[in-house]
Amino acid sequence: MEQTINTKKKAWLHAFRFRTLPLALSSIFMGSILAYQNGNFHWSVFLWAALTTVLLQILSNLANDYGDSVNGADHQGRNGPVRAVQSGLISLLEMKKAMILFGVLSLISGLILLYVAIPDRLTFLLFLGLGILAIFAAVTYTYGGKPYGYAGLGDLSVFIFFGLAGVLGTYYLHTLTMDWVVLLPGAAIGFFSTAVLNINNIRDIDSDRSAGKMSIPVRIGKNAAIIYQWSLILGGIILLFFYILIVQAYGSLLFLLAVPVMLNTGWAIQTLNEPELIDPYLKKMAMATLLCVLGFGLGWMIF
Repeated sequence: MEQTINTKKKAWLHAFRFRTLPLALSSIFMGSILAYQNGNFHWSVFLWAALTTVLLQILSNLANDYGDSVNGADHQGRNGPVRAVQSGLISLLEMKKAMILFGVLSLISGLILLYVAIPDRLTFLLFLGLGILAIFAAVTYTYGGKPYGYAGLGDLSVFIFFGLAGVLGTYYLHTLTMDWVVLLPGAAIGFFSTAVLNINNIRDIDSDRSAGKMSIPVRIGKNAAIIYQWSLILGGIILLFFYILIVQAYGSLLFLLAVPVMLNTGWAIQTLNEPELIDPYLKKMAMATLLCVLGFGLGWMIF
């Protein structure tokens, strides 16, 4: 179980949920690695993209804490770790102010990223629209009149923003070109990221059901959600294999070093029932995704 939240400082650090950041950065790293392979890597793009992604992820975490408290998912019977607002140490007003702050910081960082990366106005405006959409998606996952996370659309959002948009968008900002074979690693990271969310939703299946949060596991049941979990993990691995075969970057097979950890998370979700035992595997799957990306890139560079 996670440690008790007994101070305001701990509550804020808990609300930021730093353990989600490696997963958020995986798409930026993958897009940057693919751009480096293409000979168009730019440090300014990488650093501003990473900062913008971190700010967006923290915004999403704060909004999730706020939204679940308002909508009833963070009740006393909730199986997962205690949230910041639920602890009583941070008020709803304070959390809303923090959301506004990180929303503004995300927008400023994103604007600087687009300024250093994109020379023409039309493309700048297009990416600005996508950035505003990302901020909107981060906030409305569990917050607002009709939060899409409660309708079971969180998986699609994670697949798009943590996978396709993150990888392809970063690749484009580096190269100002698009190679559609990049869809394969983009979709792979999307699958792995969705697998992390699915672990979270399997852990919270009972409390989500009672709160009316219709996540995928709530909709299809735990047994089917376990099959779904294996499909996401194995599907991502297969897509990376296909990409490596197509571009003949065989050194990138070093990503396989992270696969046993991923398979271990799948097996754990299949065999464990207690939410407190399932919880650590969110971090394991997130870290395995980042290690997979790093192995993919280092293998290409070394071999």
